[in-house]
Amino acid sequence: MAAKRDYYEILGVQKSASKDEIKKAFYKLAHKYHPDKAGGDGEKFKEISEAYSVLSDDKKRGEYDSYGRVFSDGAGPGFSGFGGQGAQFDFSQFQDAFAQGGFDFGDVFGDFFGGRGGGRVQRGRDVSIDLELPFKDAIFGTKRRVLLAKVSECEVCHGSGAKPGVKLDTCKKCNGSGKVHETTNSIFGAITMVQPCRACRGTGKIPEEKCSTCRGEGVYRKQEEVEITIPAGIEGGEMIRLSGAGEAVAGGVAGDLYVKVHVISDPRFKKDGANLVTELSIKLSDALLGHDYTVSTLDGDITVSVPAGISHGELLRVKGRGVPLGKSLSSSGKRGDLFVRIKITLPQKLSREAKKLIEKLKEEGI
Repeated sequence: MAAKRDYYEILGVQKSASKDEIKKAFYKLAHKYHPDKAGGDGEKFKEISEAYSVLSDDKKRGEYDSYGRVFSDGAGPGFSGFGGQGAQFDFSQFQDAFAQGGFDFGDVFGDFFGGRGGGRVQRGRDVSIDLELPFKDAIFGTKRRVLLAKVSECEVCHGSGAKPGVKLDTCKKCNGSGKVHETTNSIFGAITMVQPCRACRGTGKIPEEKCSTCRGEGVYRKQEEVEITIPAGIEGGEMIRLSGAGEAVAGGVAGDLYVKVHVISDPRFKKDGANLVTELSIKLSDALLGHDYTVSTLDGDITVSVPAGISHGELLRVKGRGVPLGKSLSSSGKRGDLFVRIKITLPQKLSREAKKLIEKLKEEGI
């Protein structure tokens, strides 16, 4: 593999660094840049993984130190993210780290998945729904309550799986730790992974008597009403995320609820950022002489004075009748404006008298 940057520089170590120093430097950077963590960087993680795969192997490191490149391996390690679809990570690059004596990956990579002290915290399934909104509700914001059928925490035992009031005993399988070490053999040797204890679902406790509502699972499928707050000025196609409102999982954290909003169009209005635009059809005579018109707004009808001599397509501005500038109408009190686009309608037929008047206007250069 051709060196893009100095591998020692990438890991932040000296060329004389020991294997342990290189390993520690990699683990520190891997935790920092892993793409599944907040603020992670997939490209940076791939880069430090490539550097570690070379510098942790004596043969490859020797070739790199001598020639600035590696000849014993023609391709870098494959990576497309832990936990993602089609995740591929070449663990053979870390053979030196676990081939001897069974290395515990839970201690190193546990934090990548939200684990504490090893093991992955289970997370419930995300739920997505579609919500249709009238144009006015999308502009001013509103609250909607929806009924969802999903796996939720048991309201009787509050997720413990135990009948209320019964004693909780220490799980014998995990000795109360909530996790177990599972070892499998591979071509690289014994690999030990830390997993949540299935007997106690990672809680470390076993109830003397199970909850009859959820049958000791701590969760069950039921219908649950969820309130959704729609912010003012939301656009059609936008997604609202309700953290923890997805499906629950025993011994873990609930997933999220994603609400995709579909706004029903209003033939009277168009949204333009914080402003609204509507059209007003007026007669030619009113365009020349001026006139008062009744205009519909989302707050009710108002009177708009059309000045004399207005042009077709000209905009009249009505202040404070647009989109609320806060998350709701009451949050800031400030709003965008309503713009009234003038549309001058011309008569299809003219009477003889009207024609004479227009000819006279034409003679006067009007």
